[in-house]
Amino acid sequence: MTRIGIILGSTRPNRVSEQVARWVHRIASERDEAEFELVDLRDHPLPHLDEPMPPALGQYQHDHTREWAATIASFDGFVIVSPEYNHGIPGVLKNAFDYLYAEWNNKAVGLVTTGGLGGARAAENLRLLAGELQMADVRQQVTLSLSADFEHYTTFAPGDHQVTALRTMLDQLIAWSAALAPLRVAASAA
Repeated sequence: MTRIGIILGSTRPNRVSEQVARWVHRIASERDEAEFELVDLRDHPLPHLDEPMPPALGQYQHDHTREWAATIASFDGFVIVSPEYNHGIPGVLKNAFDYLYAEWNNKAVGLVTTGGLGGARAAENLRLLAGELQMADVRQQVTLSLSADFEHYTTFAPGDHQVTALRTMLDQLIAWSAALAPLRVAASAA
């Protein structure tokens, strides 16, 4: 069974991303062709990258890194739920990506972003990261406007069109996650 991690990419107090991630999980869990699990970065406190060796070598020295690596390695693909901060992604999310390398490779990723313009620039940042980490980012994304998809910028109230966009993104993500499975198998055998 294809396993998809829904990464909640903000640890900020009063984050609206948690509402969004729970919505993604609820909609995704209606499907039966994949399993979905919420991965909250609050549950994986990673100090600013503190590994002495580059992540590409996979020589992790710290327990927090090994635990994070095991979590990420257990998934075939990801939905990243990220707010946009200053035309980019939160530092905690970038740090979580930077800790690992091989565990991200040959996996599909779908994006759900929030911000004044739907988090479009955060999505651009995430697509650049995905390319460097040998991840396949799917075309459909969900961009949630703080003024249109939230009441008073705090209470998540997405329109029906956002559910349609999410379902399309999940279709693509599941298909690509399954299609990349032979590459993951070949890499693990090497």
